[in-house]
Amino acid sequence: MSASESAWKTLFAEWPAELPRKGILVTTLNEPIPFNGFMIGDHFVVISRNAPDALGARTVLLPYESLFLLKMTDVIKSKAYQAAGFRGELGQQ
Repeated sequence: MSASESAWKTLFAEWPAELPRKGILVTTLNEPIPFNGFMIGDHFVVISRNAPDALGARTVLLPYESLFLLKMTDVIKSKAYQAAGFRGELGQQ
């Protein structure tokens, strides 16, 4: 498992309770996937979509190596990110 795959798996496995389980995942193919829940496995994360995509799919199974970035859609206080291991403070929102 690459360092990137391991980092994504750790992030999802240790997701803090203070962080909403929703946002937008962007894949290495530059596909944005809005989600409102997830489950983790050894090699894949299962993403529950907010709404079906153009083909009607509501659930996506993604290998960790295909994840590129995560966008958070809610206003989140620094404390929630600190619970995920981040240090420092975010600006006022």
